[in-house]
Amino acid sequence: MVGGAALRLYTESEEVGSITVIGRRPTGVSHPKVIEVLHSDFENYAAVGEHLAGHDVALFCLGVYTGAVPDDEFRRITVDYTVAFARALRERSPGAAFCFLSGQGADPKEQSRVAFARYKGIAENALLQMGFERLHIFRPGYIYPVEKRREPNLAYRVMRALYPIGRHIYLNVGLTSEELAAAMVHAGLHGTPNHADRVLENRDIRRMVAGLRLGESNAGSRV
Repeated sequence: MVGGAALRLYTESEEVGSITVIGRRPTGVSHPKVIEVLHSDFENYAAVGEHLAGHDVALFCLGVYTGAVPDDEFRRITVDYTVAFARALRERSPGAAFCFLSGQGADPKEQSRVAFARYKGIAENALLQMGFERLHIFRPGYIYPVEKRREPNLAYRVMRALYPIGRHIYLNVGLTSEELAAAMVHAGLHGTPNHADRVLENRDIRRMVAGLRLGESNAGSRV
């Protein structure tokens, strides 16, 4: 959802010369900038290591919904997959900026009874210890899917129905998939000059998005 939106934005950016996508299945995106690498073992990147070399930015948006898989697999996807990719990237593109899609409520103390919060906290801490020159950890609230999709459960169906109205009442409840993707893309290319912390909470991300909109509206102005 977010990775797909980010991919589209990167293909449209004149600042980006080439894009490498690593995944199990083809994205269906055909673009001269895009190089797709099909890979099935997200805990070992030795077979595709050459494709991680020479990159300036990496976005890691892989994840799974709570309850969709057993706890041990949920931890493996949330923590081990993240750590394995980050290490492989650091080895082959040591100067790359890393943008990580975490989630609201991630627990850096790693003690939460909620598996999502605990495992995201573990993953964040591992990334913070790797020495990335630029690391941006995004903790969005609810992510509203702009593109139609099959919702994973009833709760998400209800949230999708209520969000267009609810976001005007509870301003910090979440943001759209397009807004989150735009913030991650911008952070990867330009950093977050107005936010010194490596961790961006939902409120911080919304401020970034508002700033990007302001920049777009002023792009055609004359002074």
